[in-house]
Amino acid sequence: MSKIVLGGGIGGLSAAYYLRKKLPHEQIILIEGSSRTGGWIKSSRQVEGYIFEQGPRTLRLQGPKGENTLKLIDELNLGSLIKPIPSNHPAAINRMIYANGKLYSMPSSFWSIFKKTPPFSKPIVRYLLNDLTAPAKVIPERDESIYSFAERRFGKEIADYAISPLICGICAGDAKRVSVKFLMENLFDSEQRYGNISKGILYEVLFARNRKPKVIETDLFKRAKKEKWSVYSLSDGLETLPMRLEQALRKNNVDIKLNLSCAAVEFYKSKVQIYTSSGDKILTNHLISSLPAHVLGNLLVGHTKLKQLLQSITCVNVCVINLHFKKKVLNTEGFGFLVPPKENIPILGVTFDSCCFPHGEGTVLTVMMGGYWFDKYFGNNPTESDLLQTALNQIQTILGISEKPDTHKINILPNCIPQYVVGHNNKVDLINKYITANHLPLSLCGSSYYGVGINDVIMSAKNVIDNL
Repeated sequence: MSKIVLGGGIGGLSAAYYLRKKLPHEQIILIEGSSRTGGWIKSSRQVEGYIFEQGPRTLRLQGPKGENTLKLIDELNLGSLIKPIPSNHPAAINRMIYANGKLYSMPSSFWSIFKKTPPFSKPIVRYLLNDLTAPAKVIPERDESIYSFAERRFGKEIADYAISPLICGICAGDAKRVSVKFLMENLFDSEQRYGNISKGILYEVLFARNRKPKVIETDLFKRAKKEKWSVYSLSDGLETLPMRLEQALRKNNVDIKLNLSCAAVEFYKSKVQIYTSSGDKILTNHLISSLPAHVLGNLLVGHTKLKQLLQSITCVNVCVINLHFKKKVLNTEGFGFLVPPKENIPILGVTFDSCCFPHGEGTVLTVMMGGYWFDKYFGNNPTESDLLQTALNQIQTILGISEKPDTHKINILPNCIPQYVVGHNNKVDLINKYITANHLPLSLCGSSYYGVGINDVIMSAKNVIDNL
């Protein structure tokens, strides 16, 4: 009996890849509702040779998840296509925020935390030292918003100008709603256990450093360390990764069915019945879903409690506008800038793509808009011309670019990034406990549960297959 993977984004492709490695002879079917795999990872190469990234654009190396992705890239023979940004590159050093009508570079080195750097009113080290004197607060629910936590431990300016724009950049979300465990779980746990973060860090340095898993250093990993990569992409665009995964799956007899949606999922006995949009039924003894949680919840037949838990994990809409200018119109070098929500303007940030990965004499920018505030600024059905004009108005105000772009591409990505609001981890625990208690032949991976980044999603797929 075949194994079924729902969803052909990076999560579903990775799950099918690891599943094929584990079960080399079993039939595997991957079902994808659209005409392509890759999900929100989409690279559009233009005639002149530059690339519009319409979703994620770079990958990080740090941590076990980053190392796992690099190992996957190595296995897919993509190492020669890697385009790294080294740690001494302007795009790695100069990351900015827009506040109070100006662009400010965020502190990027150890020594910079001892200097007063606007928009902060005092050196960063002063905010960090605040943790030593800030009163401990035991949170009975064992969770709070990341904004609240940062404000309590480090002060309002850190919450407003460091944490809030960072959350906009990572998940297009509101830091006042997003769980502290989304990004700062270890720091939060340190406070809850030891009274402040500093004691927790000291404990880790003295007693827990050797607990970190050892990394099997591939040649590619050694190269990354030697060259001091900050982030990296692929020369033909990040979509090369899911495209190569799809090729590997097809070569290894994984049956990828495109333009076929799942209409319903029904459990009975120890089996799962998949009803497809074509009217077919597919029976499996185990289902791996990489679909967004709310989408899977809508497909379930019965199991009301599980359905409600899955449907409660919501997503936000993001508009991505790629702009190309044939001449250089940008005077600032860096990765780009983010906008704190307190500025009340309709963009989340702008990436300076042609600084990160130069191509010719032109300038490529990507403007990100909406997220948690999409409806507030754009309503339910904005026109592409209105969205483009908003983006152009903002880069004129902030960057002084009055020229019209020679090429542009507008993408509205509906329900593209899950929001890990306060209580998210507990919700995921309840979902997993329900699946276990009811002996459902179901495994979950993807961005709805254990992290929204590409590294997170690939690792979640690997973990699911390892635990089968």
